[in-house]
Amino acid sequence: MIPSAWMVAAENGAIPGGKVGGVGDVIRELPPALARAGWRVRVITPAYGRFHGHESARFHRDIEVTFAGGSENARVYHLAELAENVDTFVIDHPRFSPRDDGRIYHEDGDQGPYETDAGKFAFFAAAVAAWLEVAATPPDVVHLHDWHAGLLAALRAMAPPGSVLAATRLVYTIHNLAYQGVRPFSGSESSFERWFPGATYRAGDICDPRYTDCVNFMAAALRLCDGLNTVSPSYAKEILRDPDHDSGFGGGEGLQALLRAADDDHRLCGILNGCEYPPLPDSMGWEAILDRVAEHTGLVDWPGGDERLRQWREACPERVLLSIGRVVQQKTALFLEPVEGYPTALDAILAHAADVDAGLVMLGNGEPALEDALLEVAARHPNFLFLLGYAEALSNPLYIAADLFLMPSSFEPCGISQMLAMRAGQPVVAHAVGGLRDTIEDGVTGFLFRGDSPGEQATAFVETTAQALAMLRDRPAEFQAMCERAADRRFDWARSAKAYVTRLYPEPGAPE
Repeated sequence: MIPSAWMVAAENGAIPGGKVGGVGDVIRELPPALARAGWRVRVITPAYGRFHGHESARFHRDIEVTFAGGSENARVYHLAELAENVDTFVIDHPRFSPRDDGRIYHEDGDQGPYETDAGKFAFFAAAVAAWLEVAATPPDVVHLHDWHAGLLAALRAMAPPGSVLAATRLVYTIHNLAYQGVRPFSGSESSFERWFPGATYRAGDICDPRYTDCVNFMAAALRLCDGLNTVSPSYAKEILRDPDHDSGFGGGEGLQALLRAADDDHRLCGILNGCEYPPLPDSMGWEAILDRVAEHTGLVDWPGGDERLRQWREACPERVLLSIGRVVQQKTALFLEPVEGYPTALDAILAHAADVDAGLVMLGNGEPALEDALLEVAARHPNFLFLLGYAEALSNPLYIAADLFLMPSSFEPCGISQMLAMRAGQPVVAHAVGGLRDTIEDGVTGFLFRGDSPGEQATAFVETTAQALAMLRDRPAEFQAMCERAADRRFDWARSAKAYVTRLYPEPGAPE
């Protein structure tokens, strides 16, 4: 009998517009790899008020969901031919689009962190639980991804004996420990007891270790799931340690005791994410790329942006550095950390780049305050082209055309950008943490830096980038050999899928 798995996640990069971060990449690429390994895979995400309108979507079934003291109907749609040998489903319900804007995630500010998102993902867990009970063929394993899906573990703990959910094996992937989903047990419209009134639960199973009057979606999964993994072996070790905020080290982000207990129970492992390796097209050349940027006018919709693009189109730097990623604290802070002689590390890097006729293209958006800080740097440096937004049609041409990739992450559970850059033959300058340390070989396929504080890390980032630029200018044959070694590295999903099957999923017929 073919074993089966349900993937439960907030994102799915196989759906156009269904990806925000690394979770979407994994959910697009891991299921087909599992299918090739002999598994039947079903991927389930919310519809967010729009994905059920995909041209391939067909109504599959209704499910009755017990939630917030009542019974609510949710509709399931099957999206055909989005991923080879993978069944793609979305669940539609008004709770998944509370602001009617089709967004996957919402920011609520410091006054109500996770308030909007926790409610919709609590309903998501309840909907998947209800679907399991009426599924014609229950899966062998349900695979939960990140905090958004973690509450299903709490629902299993409360499920009546003999139910399908109570007998279902649950495994859980930690993509980013910094986001956990913390809400009060009571006293708010967005609280556990409002979502599941009258439920009998053990607070110790699902509470936040620091705020015991709050439920923590991720902590519930860490305590209650049968198997856990992170997305790189190094990150699996890092999260067992206590945080050290003075050094910029997040460690277990307050959940380290739970993670150490899971490690002691042999429930925790690190499995490196993979990367797809299709044939890459030839470089478009910078003239064509900048023409394409001009077509996406919103990318340079900042004071001086149009003029900066015009300058680059008239005289593109001889060498181009690249950075692509979300503009959030984790992935941007090292760029903006002050270093000696410069307001920020990015200012210093751009000054070094100007000395060798190099410029930096950065593609990304995210937190407004960080975007504004990057725009201030852009105003000081004509060799910085900041493309404020994201355009899938631009990312691959940029990876192929640029010379050196900069990855300013403070921490990185796995990272995909460095794999995509290496795939295109582009060495990477990165912090020696998490999945970056597991994928980049210092001095062989890229350049790694270290430091015991954010200031030391930023200084090392600048110095290491300067060394890479010097190699690019003065020792081109040596740099080209590094490019070729980077392009030859393979982090294929077949190996990752095998690790999931053997280390996290039950073997068919094998004892657990």
